[in-house]
Amino acid sequence: MTVRAAAPHPLLFAALGTLVFLNVYAPQSLLPVLAREYGAGAAEVGFVVGATTLAMALASPLVGVLADAVGRRRVVVWAFALLTIPAVLAVFAPTLASLNAARFAQGLLIPGVMVALNAYVAEEVLPGGRARALTLYVTGTVLGGFLGRFLAGLVAAPWGWHAAFWLLALTSLSGFVLARAGLPAEQHFTPQRDVRIVLAGLSAHLRNRALLATCAVGFLILFTLVGLFNTLTLRLAAAPYGLNTAQTGLIFAVYLLGVVITPVAGPLLALRGPRIALLTAVGASLTGLLLTLAAPLPLIIVGVAAGACGVFLAQSAALNAVQREVTRARSLASGLYHAAYYGGGAAASILAGHAYEGGGWPSVVLLVTGSMALAGVVGLLGWRKTVLH
Repeated sequence: MTVRAAAPHPLLFAALGTLVFLNVYAPQSLLPVLAREYGAGAAEVGFVVGATTLAMALASPLVGVLADAVGRRRVVVWAFALLTIPAVLAVFAPTLASLNAARFAQGLLIPGVMVALNAYVAEEVLPGGRARALTLYVTGTVLGGFLGRFLAGLVAAPWGWHAAFWLLALTSLSGFVLARAGLPAEQHFTPQRDVRIVLAGLSAHLRNRALLATCAVGFLILFTLVGLFNTLTLRLAAAPYGLNTAQTGLIFAVYLLGVVITPVAGPLLALRGPRIALLTAVGASLTGLLLTLAAPLPLIIVGVAAGACGVFLAQSAALNAVQREVTRARSLASGLYHAAYYGGGAAASILAGHAYEGGGWPSVVLLVTGSMALAGVVGLLGWRKTVLH
């Protein structure tokens, strides 16, 4: 008789989501400092974030195939272990290009946690606990997104930007220890190593209208978030605000609202479905983004908070839609979604920088409100028949 291993506590998924997402956006609060140090413009220095999200987009489908072949837990554990290496390399980067290379390497490894962990939840957590585990994981990623930006800015103020990457190395090592000790071996995992099965799964996913719509929504919502925050730090570091790295990092405390919003989103998604949640999210984001056109700093912060909360809710809706639509090759489906999602972040890191250089903050707002509004249209049409109850 096989004894089932005790299920991991749902808070473990929140902790792992936090630790991996510390790596993704940490340099955003450092962009003004990096621009001065390397003599780079907004679009060029923005690629310090874009290099990571581009690599995440490229690696996510491949990591999905790997996790389907060798196991979700193994991929999560080793991804955390290897993440310490590029963090240390970034500390000693002599040029912006070498820093981008280290950030690209981080982006290749991060999907090993997020893609495999989503599939682990779908297979190893009992049905009654999956929604809570997923919600806590998303909450953890939101918290990690804030802490990465905040802590990077906080330690950079007295000790320089290099200290931020030492911190990332330490947190990745902590993730390795926690995942290795806290994630039980899979009980329901069946390896998929036949190339024909992989290709059949890919073909099925590419014909899934709702999944493709979800991928498009993912691209557009992260385009909005990265476009907003990459250029926000540059705007607030310039006159008349003149904020330093610790102060701009503190602005990202609006991310903490996501820790409240995402658990609240769970009942909404269960009762009304992801389409209603997405449309609610788009309305909140558009209102907030337009508010950032005001000059007073308090109004800008309120607008950014509303815009970010809309993106968090939209992300919960999209992940919920993926889980509803996919019953096989889950890691591959999650990989395809994350490829589109982080592809949006990579595109925004460059395009929003050019918009800021060419037309200032109003051009950035025009760009990101357009992307968020389009996300609402795509979700409304693409999820209408197959996802909505």
